[in-house]
Formats: sequence, structure tokens, C-alpha cells
Amino acid sequence: MSGKSLNLTLGFSHPVSVAIPEGIAIETPTVTEILIKGIDRQKVGQIAAEIRDIRPPEPYKGKGVRYANEKITLKEGKKK
Repeated sequence: MSGKSLNLTLGFSHPVSVAIPEGIAIETPTVTEILIKGIDRQKVGQIAAEIRDIRPPEPYKGKGVRYANEKITLKEGKKK
């Protein structure tokens, strides 16, 4: 967190910053966790979806931003 923006390092060549709207509080208890809190459930879900859309979980290695209780089913890789 820096001011009213969330800085994310998601494996791209550049850091990504996300602007936080009014009424939303974001906490980062650990390096890999983001807690989004707010009164308006629609705004909380919207900002969570925007953060996830930056780097959604991919099906081969499971890397990316995912929700807390989300299960990613990994695909089988190439066979020799």
C-alpha cells in the first residue's frame, strides 16, 4: 500500500498499481495476502475482481491471483 493505491508485483516486467475507491479498506497481512473490506458488498467484489483480472490463475502451474477458498484444477502437461 502506498497512499490510495495498491502496488502489486505479479511477475510482469513492471509493478502494477491499482487505485482504491472511497469506502474500501485494503490490508496486506502477509506478502501474498490481500484483505479487502468495505460496507458496500458490490464495491468490494468489484475491486476484488479487478485485482484478479490483472493476472488470473492459469491452469498449468496455478500461478496468478486467486480468491481465498478458490480451487484451481490443474491440467495435465504434455506427455513425451
